[in-house]
Amino acid sequence: MTKWRAEVLLFDFDGTLIDSKVDIATAVNCTLRDLGLPIRSVEEIFSFVGDGVKRLLRLSVGEENPEQYERALEVFRLHYLEHCVETTRWYPGIWEVLQHYKDRTRVIVTNKSLEYTLAIVDGLQASDVFRHVEAPRDTSELKPEPVMLERALEVLGADRSDTVMIGDSTNDVRAAQAAGIRACAVGYGYGNRERVAALNPDFYCETPHDLLDLW
Repeated sequence: MTKWRAEVLLFDFDGTLIDSKVDIATAVNCTLRDLGLPIRSVEEIFSFVGDGVKRLLRLSVGEENPEQYERALEVFRLHYLEHCVETTRWYPGIWEVLQHYKDRTRVIVTNKSLEYTLAIVDGLQASDVFRHVEAPRDTSELKPEPVMLERALEVLGADRSDTVMIGDSTNDVRAAQAAGIRACAVGYGYGNRERVAALNPDFYCETPHDLLDLW
């Protein structure tokens, strides 16, 4: 039986390609400090990650401080652009994966803001690796909604049957399933493995190395 070949690889960003939690936490705590609010642990801050920067900051500032939220968005932007590639790196083995699939169309589909994503891709000297970067235009497009995946396929003129979405969270798997494309979950990122596995993704990879020669 001929092995299925993925021509288009849609990658989630944070928790799949890059480990960014320390830089995110640094920017959040710089923001909280500037606003005179209590700083938070890295673990607590990263429990807020996955559904976009607005939710991240709303929870970090605290539901009891809604008047600080708009200001937090402005302050965070400056701090994160300053710190976003201080410690953020590819997961070990991911660069090898990206090079291994250089004959395929490699795309980022992320809930992260486009400005931050492009800054990190540029900072990691990978601007020529990805054919396209898809980020939310508003909160209604955040994964698990399939909007960004579908828009990426339209931009690329790609076929759903040749495409796989690779990500660490239930948001990624659910978005892929809603878009009618294959889903590959990874177990090394920030997602909850049990919840991801319960969605029955088409593929599951415990390490970046497991992604090699999969398609």
